[in-house]
Amino acid sequence: MKVKRAIVYVDGFNLYFGMHDKGWRRYYWLDLWRLGNRLLKPDQKLMSVKYFTSKIKGPLDKRKRQNEYLRALRITSGVELYFGKYETNPITCENCGHIIEMAQEKMTDVQLATCMIADAFKDKFDVALIISGDRDLVPAVERCKAEVPSKRIVVVFPPMRSCGDLRYAAHAYIHITESTLQSSLFPTTFCDNLGRSIECPREWA
Repeated sequence: MKVKRAIVYVDGFNLYFGMHDKGWRRYYWLDLWRLGNRLLKPDQKLMSVKYFTSKIKGPLDKRKRQNEYLRALRITSGVELYFGKYETNPITCENCGHIIEMAQEKMTDVQLATCMIADAFKDKFDVALIISGDRDLVPAVERCKAEVPSKRIVVVFPPMRSCGDLRYAAHAYIHITESTLQSSLFPTTFCDNLGRSIECPREWA
């Protein structure tokens, strides 16, 4: 049996907000390497997990929780981090004229798409698993299938996230179940390579 190389591409905010909307805060402390392995078939081997996100600007408590999670991911062998950025744009209320600053994530989906296509051309995987329900990824999936037809693209929908166009663009799709998340968590407390403690935020425990 030939072993197929797999890379998992994670749309960080799509996954996060899927769990948020489901009320599954207890699964935020997610070990993406474990999760990736639980999504594979027996004839597939996980080569890397690529996590795409942006560093939030505030509030402070949320930023601290994100930083602690990024610390955990950084020391996880096989996990690579890619960052977009947040931009704030003024939004004017049509009724009262009040202006608020609305934060928007930029470049994450574009980075994921270009990275996947580049990896396909460089023959870094046989199977790509994309954890996202973002419709904006459809063109990248279609282009990858057309240009490198030997590569298989599987969409993995986070909780509360689905997209018919993305589902039909890919070769296959699956949904992340609660049991898969439950069995893919980091330990509540562990240490980095320098012996420094990394702890699950108490709000997520």
